[in-house]
Amino acid sequence: MTGVYVHIPFCRRKCPYCDFFSVCADEERMEQYTSLLCTRIGEYAEKYPRRADTLYFGGGTPSITGEERLCRIYKYVDEKFGLAEGAEVTLEVNPEKRDIDFERLRKSGFNRVSVGLQSADDNELKLLGRLHSRSDAEKCVNSARKAGFDNISLDLMIATPSQTKESLKRSVAFCAEQRAAHISAYLLKIEKDTPYYSMRNKLDLRDDDAQAEMYLFAAEELAKYGYYQYEISNFSLSGYESRHNLIYWHDEEYFGFGPAAHSFIDGRRYHYERSFESFYNDELICDGAGGDEEEFIMLGLRLAEGITNERYRMRFGKDIPQEYIKRAQQLIPAGLIQADKNGIRLTAEGFLVSNAVIAVILG
Repeated sequence: MTGVYVHIPFCRRKCPYCDFFSVCADEERMEQYTSLLCTRIGEYAEKYPRRADTLYFGGGTPSITGEERLCRIYKYVDEKFGLAEGAEVTLEVNPEKRDIDFERLRKSGFNRVSVGLQSADDNELKLLGRLHSRSDAEKCVNSARKAGFDNISLDLMIATPSQTKESLKRSVAFCAEQRAAHISAYLLKIEKDTPYYSMRNKLDLRDDDAQAEMYLFAAEELAKYGYYQYEISNFSLSGYESRHNLIYWHDEEYFGFGPAAHSFIDGRRYHYERSFESFYNDELICDGAGGDEEEFIMLGLRLAEGITNERYRMRFGKDIPQEYIKRAQQLIPAGLIQADKNGIRLTAEGFLVSNAVIAVILG
């Protein structure tokens, strides 16, 4: 499979915890950027002929650039790469006080919406610097569903300032009430060069143990509503896993367009710097080779299915090497790993310390 990621680096206002590359929206700049995106997409589609299985618009706040531009970019990707029949096409939206023309988007080919909910508690939303309310989120989901979107994902942030188990429980229940097919639930991470980092000592933040407890609690609550955890930060109803994200974790090819976007093509990894200039000048930086056995294991262990012998044989023509199996088995007594004849996979507790567990397995 091959994925295409399009970064739309515009927002109405930067959230205090956000470290993604984005700037305040400007009509002239958004129009210039859209035109250049189409140029770059055409150049790379000609250089690397592929048929795209997924298309993902992330940001930033992609919906802020307007339906006309989004549909123009979608059409260009379809023309140049040739979207496969039934391709998953995702658009990230924020449920702000602005009507989004979901009907136009749906008719143009978009079939999945990812809504930046973060919380269903209005007080928590204010502390996170969000511009929407619980009511706005509900209206956004209803509008998307009315337009024909049945594949709707909601973002949920865990261990935010002032969040309690009870408020988190209510947010999970809200997601279920909205009949979300997919939920991305992730722990708040304080990144450098963000307002939250400079004020971290004043924020009501949870320590590592409390974060772990909240994470496991969220997973348990989501399971009650039928959401199964298929990846460290992702839960879904059966059949609604994010196909685009699975391309990353299965170590398959993808193209990334826009500042700070990454690509994996023909066994090599590339990225653009976090600036418009690098993208405008097509200063694509090569990060070296990718797709080897260690990388395949590192990425695959983010998934609940882990690394299976079947998938390993398909990729490398052999079973998982015994050296990795033996190291994984050492972690079984700690409840971090399950390892058997079918492969290796992390437990829910293992997900919490995934970097350390993976480092042990890779040796």
